[in-house]
Amino acid sequence: MDHRQLHAETLVIDAHHDSIVGHIRRGNLSLVTGTSSSDETFWGVVAFTRGKHPDLGKRPPQITIPKMRQGGIDAAFFAVDCTAARHNHLAYALDGLGFLLNDLTASAADVVIVKRSEDIRQAKRDGKPAALLAVENADCTEKSLSVLRCLHEVGVRSIGLTHHVSSCAADGCKEPRDGVGLTQFGVRLVREMNRLGMLVDLAHISPSGFYHALEVSTKPVAFSHGNARALCDHPRNLTDDQLRALAQHGGFIGVSYVPAFVHPERPTLERLIAHIDHIVGVAGIDSVALGSDFDGGGDVLGDATEVPQITEELGKRGYAEADIRKILGGNTLRVLQQTIG
Repeated sequence: MDHRQLHAETLVIDAHHDSIVGHIRRGNLSLVTGTSSSDETFWGVVAFTRGKHPDLGKRPPQITIPKMRQGGIDAAFFAVDCTAARHNHLAYALDGLGFLLNDLTASAADVVIVKRSEDIRQAKRDGKPAALLAVENADCTEKSLSVLRCLHEVGVRSIGLTHHVSSCAADGCKEPRDGVGLTQFGVRLVREMNRLGMLVDLAHISPSGFYHALEVSTKPVAFSHGNARALCDHPRNLTDDQLRALAQHGGFIGVSYVPAFVHPERPTLERLIAHIDHIVGVAGIDSVALGSDFDGGGDVLGDATEVPQITEELGKRGYAEADIRKILGGNTLRVLQQTIG
């Protein structure tokens, strides 16, 4: 089958991007219409905390609803990283998610907000893009499982336990302590996320926190965006032992398009695919997915319209169509079925 046809027919899921904050920082730029709002009605915590985007007026966003359609991306995790909020983590997260919901309403976009995994399948059948609400950094819960419940009610279906720095749940990858896993609250948080039906995301977590989370979680977890440390020695990437442990737990890693995670000097699409090859070789075909980090540094591909190049390259390397479908979205959907229901 031609790679373009295969890509169009396959369920494609991007497990992480940062478009919400990027669009707010570009002046409340709509993810649907591409127009910026001068109306200050919905300006809030993100805009006042972060200020204008450094690429304002120079570079367009990498992922929008139209670009998702052009790139054949059927569903994506719309994440808000609340790390920079400093004592306003929950307000920052809700402000970002509220911006997205307001934007979709104001533009009358026919986008499905995913509550259950079947919503993704149905959206694909109906030809509608699907969005999963996600938050990076468990500080968004303000150390309250009641807040977690409210986030779930709002529609959040995935939370990253940390960012580079440590959180109330665990150490971050830039602040690791040997032998220190999840905090007491982190243990309770993972268990409650399992109960509510939320995906536990271990991207950015320290190695000790990673292994402890696997011990605590009764459901598969995700490493939404990162690569293989054997090919690129970066603290955000996973070692082969971690990859095997993640696979044994039934989880997946979404390969990231961030140049620093691909190769320190020559990050290319071919080297990105080499990470997929390596992960498959170490952990199996069921463990790898896509996690672009568009609008958060995922620059190996220009934007979402170029994602079919991954399908083409996988075909050139001899991957079977069934395995390509797993990488593009099947593995992510399987984990979502087992976690959010």
